[in-house]
Amino acid sequence: MWFQWQLQANFIQSTWNCGTILANVFVIFNLVGQLAGCFMVLKRVQVQWACVLLGTIMILQTLAYEILWQASYLCRYLALAGGLVLVLAESKEETKRSIFAGIPSLDSNKPKTYLQLTGRVLLVLMFLSLLRFEMAPLQIIQNVVGTILVLLIAVGFKTKLTALLLVVWLTVFNFMFNAWWYANGAMRDYMKYDFFQTLSVIGGLLLVVALGPGGVSMDERKKAW
Repeated sequence: MWFQWQLQANFIQSTWNCGTILANVFVIFNLVGQLAGCFMVLKRVQVQWACVLLGTIMILQTLAYEILWQASYLCRYLALAGGLVLVLAESKEETKRSIFAGIPSLDSNKPKTYLQLTGRVLLVLMFLSLLRFEMAPLQIIQNVVGTILVLLIAVGFKTKLTALLLVVWLTVFNFMFNAWWYANGAMRDYMKYDFFQTLSVIGGLLLVVALGPGGVSMDERKKAW
């Protein structure tokens, strides 16, 4: 955003006819807010407020850049929101524990449990933006394998392993199809945008690997059985 300051400000100004001052204020708020929010998360300082700040910026960007009407970009934004929800879930301390040590309690810490479920489901929306209904063998393999992995994550079956496999899958896909360093002109900007958004979703999936699926999942139910 720093290197495309004028481009971003001009886009906001021309799209919303809001004048130069408001357009630049919007860009400044986006830049400073994202840097501050990410810094707070990394330093573990007021993480919940950092998530609120980053979530507010995401909503503003969705409206300002008219992402609501672009299904592919909307799915990616929702996947990013899923990663943010997982960060929020990770910041919540365990408020309740089972009376019997070593026995899982599905009713403990319900807010965190449902945040993990929400984040997990939102993350898999990333895959919807990668679907291509083509008959090329490589594309068919990508669609089938990706669909299986995201469905397993959504229901919470073998979640950590599945999320790790999807991390590898998306990483390979990202470097193969979003190699923005080889592109020129406008295509370079689009590919760079896709590359770093996909990296953000990969980060969210790594949180799933670290935290597990939460209480609302097949993995947790299997423990109860």
